[in-house]
Amino acid sequence: MNKRVLVISKGATFMVGAICNNLTEAGMEPVQAAPTVADINEKGTDASVFLFYLGAYVEEIPEVLVFLKDYCAEHEKLLAVVGDDGEFAVFTRSIPMDMIAERFARPLDVHSLVAGLERLMDMSDELSARKSILLVDDDSTFLRMMRDWLVTSYRVTVVTSGMQAIQYLAKNTPDLILLDYEMPVTSGPQVLEMIRSESATATTPVIFLTGKGDKESVMKVLALKPDGYLLKSSGKDEILKSVEEFFEQAKRKHPGA
Repeated sequence: MNKRVLVISKGATFMVGAICNNLTEAGMEPVQAAPTVADINEKGTDASVFLFYLGAYVEEIPEVLVFLKDYCAEHEKLLAVVGDDGEFAVFTRSIPMDMIAERFARPLDVHSLVAGLERLMDMSDELSARKSILLVDDDSTFLRMMRDWLVTSYRVTVVTSGMQAIQYLAKNTPDLILLDYEMPVTSGPQVLEMIRSESATATTPVIFLTGKGDKESVMKVLALKPDGYLLKSSGKDEILKSVEEFFEQAKRKHPGA
C-alpha cells in the first residue's frame, strides 16, 4: 500500500507540524509542499492522497487551485481539505465539491483526520486496482452521463476533444478508450489513426461511440478496425454490460494481464 500523503500548506505552522507527526506515528509518509504549481507538480507524483491545509491565502492562488483540480483529475489523486466554512467556500469556487473526498473542519481533531486519511488510502488502493477508461467526447452532457455510469466500477478520465486525448495518451496508458466517432476539428477516425501510428499506444483498445446505428454507418465505423462500437443511444445497462464483456474477453485472451 502506498502510504505517502502530500500535505499542502503555506508555511510550517504548529498545526501542520502536528498533523505530519501524527501521520508519521500512524505509519504514513507525509511530504510537505508549498501551495505552488511547481511544488505540487514536483512532489505529488508518488502520493496516493493530497491533504490541503487551507488558510486565508487561498483567495490569492486561483491559478494553483485550477492546476490542482486538473492534476487530481488526470492523475487520479484523492483530495482532502482542512479549513473553516469561509476558506472552503473559496476553495470550491475552483474545485468542485464532488472532487473532494474528505473535508475536515477546524478546530481540528487530528485523530479523526488520521483515521479519515487511512480510509482514503484504502480507497486509493481499491481504485488503483480498477481498469482505467479514457472517455473522449465533445458533448459535455453525454460525457457527464457516461462518467456517472462508469465511475462506480472503473477509473474514468474524461476529455472533450481529440487533441486532448492525444495529449493525455502521451503520458498515460488507459486499459480502454471510448472514442466519439464524430467530433469537430479532430474526428474520431483521425484520433484512432494517430493512436495506431504511435508504438506506445498502437495496441491500446479503442471502442467507437457512434450516434448512427444504420447498416451503412456501422460498416463505415467497423472498416476502421476499432475494437468495437457502442451506440450512444444505448441505455445504461447495455453500455455497462458491453464494457464489462469487453474486459472479460480481454482477460480470457491475456490471462496474466
